[in-house]
Amino acid sequence: MAVTDEMVCFSLYSAARATTQAYRSLLAPWGLTYPQYLVLAILWNEGEQSIGALGEAMQLDSGTLSPLVRRLEQAGYVTRARGVDDERVVLVRLTDAGTALRAEVAPARATVAELAGMADPAHRRRLITELRELTALLQGVTDREDAAAPRR
Repeated sequence: MAVTDEMVCFSLYSAARATTQAYRSLLAPWGLTYPQYLVLAILWNEGEQSIGALGEAMQLDSGTLSPLVRRLEQAGYVTRARGVDDERVVLVRLTDAGTALRAEVAPARATVAELAGMADPAHRRRLITELRELTALLQGVTDREDAAAPRR
């Protein structure tokens, strides 16, 4: 037995990679990456968002998110515009093509859930709850370490 067989971290890493790979193959016909799909999913469900709000929802910094959104804009799925009240805020909204894409791409989520044996909503909710709890615990460790780190 390999040492990684007993490591929760490795199992999470492997599951995340497998999930991303499944989405990669399902989204390939539209030229979308998994993070781009997530941006679109947020916009489909919540409407126009600032880069900051998208970053918070996806747990990404603006330096990572901005190029991703730029590529979605180049593909014609979103537009970016400066906020009227505050020009430092960049707002992202779906184009008609981005809105129409939802009907074509929406089945990917159900397909991945089915492939992963997560078609049962109760099972899926339990796993999501456990993963969110784990994430919160581990982020708490990081926050405590950041607070305890000496200031330079």
